[in-house]
Amino acid sequence: MKKKATIYITSLSLLVCLMWMFGLGWVLVDYAQGSKKELDTSNKPAEAAPSGGVQLLALGDSLTRGTGDEAGKGYIGYLKDKLSDKTDEDITLKNYGIKGQTSTELSAQVKQQEIQRQIKNADIIFITIGGNDLFQGGETLSHFDDGTVSKLSATYNQNLEDILTTIRATNEKTPIYLIGLYNPFSDLEDSELTSKIVRDWNYESAETSAAFARTIFVPTYDIFQQNVQTYLYSDHFHPNKQGYELMADRVASLISWEVEENE
Repeated sequence: MKKKATIYITSLSLLVCLMWMFGLGWVLVDYAQGSKKELDTSNKPAEAAPSGGVQLLALGDSLTRGTGDEAGKGYIGYLKDKLSDKTDEDITLKNYGIKGQTSTELSAQVKQQEIQRQIKNADIIFITIGGNDLFQGGETLSHFDDGTVSKLSATYNQNLEDILTTIRATNEKTPIYLIGLYNPFSDLEDSELTSKIVRDWNYESAETSAAFARTIFVPTYDIFQQNVQTYLYSDHFHPNKQGYELMADRVASLISWEVEENE
């Protein structure tokens, strides 16, 4: 009887382990490949432009999509709620974030006809980008090489400059908020090295964005620096609900006057 019970428990444990590994693998595949077909706007018919109110446009990667938030809102959803509390005007959100998106892909996306129309109509634009460029599904963690990271950073900042140039050519005045990177691996081995890489990456991003008028770099590194696991989803990469809410608080604290300007 004890032998049968032991076999049963062992089998159950193995099954649970396999299910966990399958779930983790699904997350990694989703992170690496993204869901780019879901939001391909290149051939979509144009919608009627909204009139009045405050138009928010969100661009970028899985952080813009809200991956890891059980409510599916992400920082931009919570940010919309916070801004709605500060104005009587209607706030409309257009979210064109794509899971797994890199700066190269965003550079192409902002040139699409529909995205160009959304940029022209937007009152405020928000961007999260660069995490996939830097971490590359964990590849960067496996091969720490200053030369490789420098090349990744150079390519990213060239793309970022192209993205901001394209946006500014379409809309000269709309404020752009570029959300900086945090280090999701600050509690793991080589945390000092990964933290330095992220800090340097953010510095270069801030310098690139500073060359464009009304473009604000929003730091998030410090939010996740302490007790990082408190604010991360189970995939150890994306924020959870609490993490996204803290990001929304940070951005909202910088743009309250922009909403007031539209009142």
